[in-house]
Amino acid sequence: MSDRLTIALAQLTARVGDLAGNAQAISKARAAAGAADLLVTPELSIVGYPPEDLVLKPALVAAVRAEVEGLARNTADGGPALLVGAPWAEDGALYNAMLLLDGGRIAGITRKHDLPNYGTFDEKRLFTPGPLPGPLTVRGVRIGVPICEDIWAPEVCECLAETGAELLISPNGSPYEVDKGDRRLSVGVARVTETRLPLAYLNRVGGQDELVFDGASFVLNRDRTLAHRLPDWDEAVRLTEWQRGASGWSCITGEISPPDDADEAIYHAMLVGLRDYVNQNRFPGVVLGLSGGIDSALSAAVAVDALGADRVWCVMMPSPFTSQDSLEDAAACSQLLGCRLDTVRIEPAMQAFDAMLAPLFAGRAPDITEENIQSRIRGLTLMALSNKYGPMLLTTGNKSEMSVGYATIYGDMAGGYSVLKDLYKTTVFTLSRWRNGRRPRLGLGPDGPVMPQRVIDKPPTAELREGQKDQDSLPPYDLLDRILMALVEGEQSASDLIAAGLDAATVARVERLLYIAEYKRRQAPPGVKIGSRNFGRDRRYPISNAFRTA
Repeated sequence: MSDRLTIALAQLTARVGDLAGNAQAISKARAAAGAADLLVTPELSIVGYPPEDLVLKPALVAAVRAEVEGLARNTADGGPALLVGAPWAEDGALYNAMLLLDGGRIAGITRKHDLPNYGTFDEKRLFTPGPLPGPLTVRGVRIGVPICEDIWAPEVCECLAETGAELLISPNGSPYEVDKGDRRLSVGVARVTETRLPLAYLNRVGGQDELVFDGASFVLNRDRTLAHRLPDWDEAVRLTEWQRGASGWSCITGEISPPDDADEAIYHAMLVGLRDYVNQNRFPGVVLGLSGGIDSALSAAVAVDALGADRVWCVMMPSPFTSQDSLEDAAACSQLLGCRLDTVRIEPAMQAFDAMLAPLFAGRAPDITEENIQSRIRGLTLMALSNKYGPMLLTTGNKSEMSVGYATIYGDMAGGYSVLKDLYKTTVFTLSRWRNGRRPRLGLGPDGPVMPQRVIDKPPTAELREGQKDQDSLPPYDLLDRILMALVEGEQSASDLIAAGLDAATVARVERLLYIAEYKRRQAPPGVKIGSRNFGRDRRYPISNAFRTA
């Protein structure tokens, strides 16, 4: 019986569907682990997370088995054993499993028991729940392996403790959202307290479509003290040293990587999400409309930090309603960021549409139709550049606007990805100030300000008519966001907000706009999840919906 154990925690990125590439990354991490006894990888590390309906393809499941068996054969060299996450087929059922590979063979398997089926997760439609598990034996040590959701309730860890587990290792695919790190740590503390066993929590990193994974893996000892914390957002292979004492196993304290502060965490989530989406889908870069406003300025800053200035192309598309301030501010933003800026005036296209539609619009005064035509001309222009040269079109709208439909379908909503999709306008202001004062650790952009202070200070406007301001059509953003956060994140009713003292007519109007804009959101591009209820993966409302609470 061993009294010492070296466990390597491999906080890795896994590209969904890239089985050979993921297996190669695991082999590389195993080589880096040297003389460790065990290398642990995150949940579903062979196929990537979340694989969604890919795992329903028998060809993929068969290819997964072949890759796992190849990794298993390689463990005959006497190096570290492997804990590898994979979708695993047995007796007509498909499990979300962790496989112990050691001595040239598959030496053990544990299957995820508690399958999440809420928010971004829908594992019950993909996998069969495994039975309550017992521990796996590695180098004579009984290790409990609760998989991700298995640690969010007591049952699985209690079963592992009762069946002889001496320590717990939890492989995860836990997406980032605001304050999620604190909740993970609290859950870990609860399981350690209940089982009186130390816990290693391992998460993945990197972006996958609308989700982004922040790593931040950690080890807790039996006394609930933090023994290790891995970095946010970075891949890492961390060697952890364990020893058996009179009261059980403990992990020798090692490096505690500091967490991002709240604003930097959100900024890094957007940066990593965009970077990996663009790179994994092999776009040469991005193109976006730079209007001189705060949303496009922040979107451009995130793009430059994610991809580098040479891969970001900004286009100013002035109309007769574009102010001189906007022209100057767009130019200043591009200069501060060091990225390309071109100008395409849209007045000729506006005149062409006026002439084309004049016979059909005769006798009708100009209204929002003509405003939306301007937005659609800009979307068409940007898509033409995307088609001609290959960069992905980046949209620049925020969550406040998308909540109430303050966006033009087939206009400023056109594009392949939305950086600010899950960011309310008040947070856009906060992050713009933050980025002007501080360069993110992972950022490829410049030190110092990335937009003129005037961009942050001036009243937001779409500039689609003379003298237009957002607050002509919407409540002030601090009030609007307060209402939206209650209705969307909190699922509160309008009557709750009215009872709390908010103006009844304003609340009722915002609720109505939120519901009737659902058809637009269904056609919006993807964007990284930041909060607890993003549009698309978390919040799924019917388009045709007559229910109101005020």
